[in-house]
Amino acid sequence: MVAIRNVIFDFGGVLLEWRPHEIIDAFYTEPELREAIRTHVFQHEDWVALDRGTLDELTAVRRFAVRMARPEAEMHALFAHVRESLTPIESMVALLGDLRERGYTLLGLSNMSESLFAHLQSRHDFFGLFDGIVVSAAVKLVKPDPAIYEHLRDRFAIDFAESIFIDDLPRNIESARRLGLTAIQFRNPEQVRRELTALL
Repeated sequence: MVAIRNVIFDFGGVLLEWRPHEIIDAFYTEPELREAIRTHVFQHEDWVALDRGTLDELTAVRRFAVRMARPEAEMHALFAHVRESLTPIESMVALLGDLRERGYTLLGLSNMSESLFAHLQSRHDFFGLFDGIVVSAAVKLVKPDPAIYEHLRDRFAIDFAESIFIDDLPRNIESARRLGLTAIQFRNPEQVRRELTALL
């Protein structure tokens, strides 16, 4: 077997809590508004455009407000609520530190707007543990597009055969595996640590 040298982490849902249903339920109590925000915000193609970097946050807020028939200030508050909800999963951050101490190259690959990443990076020191990070909006590509994985590989000169990728979404895991990456789907920190230990 080829020795593993690189571990690649998704951020939301792996290192940071990302639970859209709970975010929505904490923001609205009315069932019809909860359903509207799922449809017109979180599941809308504009959310993907934010991650891809082809739509800025201010424009997105305006579009969401129109579709929701709600005030723009409310949508700005929603975005602030989303940012505050992305709190570290401490046991995964501890795993990150353990891997750094053992000498593995640590890389980040996340679908995220540049403004959101800048906010998170300014608040959490663990981002400094990474040897390199690719944020989707900065490269105008989003997972599971194979091109974003290839961009990470080429930019940081890594071999997929020597790498493990950790993500919470099955479609991203499947895309990574098709490219020759060993991939672990995040379900909980204990499961990830167990599967990762068996592979290292």
